[in-house]
Amino acid sequence: MSGVLVVMEARGGAWNRMSFETLAAGQELARALGVGARAAVVGSDVAALAGELAAYRLEKVYAVSHALLGEYTADGYAAAVEALVRRDGADVVLFPHTYQARDFAPKVATRFGRVLVSDATGFRAEGGLVFVRQLFQGKLNADVRVSGEGPRFASLQAGAFRAEAAEAGQAAVEEFAVELEAGAIRQRPEAPFRESARAVDLTAAEIIVSVGRGIKEKENIGVVEELARALGAELAASRPICDNGWLPMERQVGSSGGDGGAEAVCGGGDFGSDPASGGVKGSKTIVAINKDANAPIFEVADYGIVGDLFEVAPAIVEEVRRVRG
Repeated sequence: MSGVLVVMEARGGAWNRMSFETLAAGQELARALGVGARAAVVGSDVAALAGELAAYRLEKVYAVSHALLGEYTADGYAAAVEALVRRDGADVVLFPHTYQARDFAPKVATRFGRVLVSDATGFRAEGGLVFVRQLFQGKLNADVRVSGEGPRFASLQAGAFRAEAAEAGQAAVEEFAVELEAGAIRQRPEAPFRESARAVDLTAAEIIVSVGRGIKEKENIGVVEELARALGAELAASRPICDNGWLPMERQVGSSGGDGGAEAVCGGGDFGSDPASGGVKGSKTIVAINKDANAPIFEVADYGIVGDLFEVAPAIVEEVRRVRG
């Protein structure tokens, strides 16, 4: 069987929302290739999750279940997904680019003599399959043409696709009882890895106000903080701001930071070199403020204001306060 297989991710009975971004991408890629899409969820008790997944437009949903998959291990998940891919026969296998997937997905690809195209931001079906990846912190986009017979493996960057774009439908659930031996699992699970003890989770923020290099100096960040307070938003920044220590790294967003899957993002002051393929792309509404009418952020912005951030931001704050009384 050919087609696209999406390996979803869940933990503790709850989905990682990046899974549905990858599901939307899988459906889109399947249409482009003229094949069907299928999806799988892996764990020890995944019947309920598989039932939720069956409400999407898929040829089939796999419930990959085993007691040894209750806690994540690279050995266990790699063995389970390898067995599933060999059974399913998919041409393309997609993963969300999470910490978990980047741990075990390369191991799966290697078992097929293939490589994992990691952190892809897009793809094209032209004379085969081409994945798009960023280089040099988003300054360049590289086309990676995947040749030869399948399966071909890729993980997709957070925010590169929109979870709400996943199409609803109806699919049958198939139980896939993988064979695992306890002796084959060398790891002993510990608490899930977290990059830092964050005071803020930008991925959960409904509104984000982000600042870039155009802020010029640390003392000027107060202008954007005032705008964030007026909008009830979380303050974020592009990489140079966080690298300079003007804001903590937990507030970094964009192609090299946390993804912006927010309801709205207001970006001011030269935000990033290629925001179109960075984390802000997944936001529902993007408002950009920049003196340069040709700034890259305007390529993806829903609303653009060409002007000086230090004049525009206070004016917006004043108007928001007037409207809200």
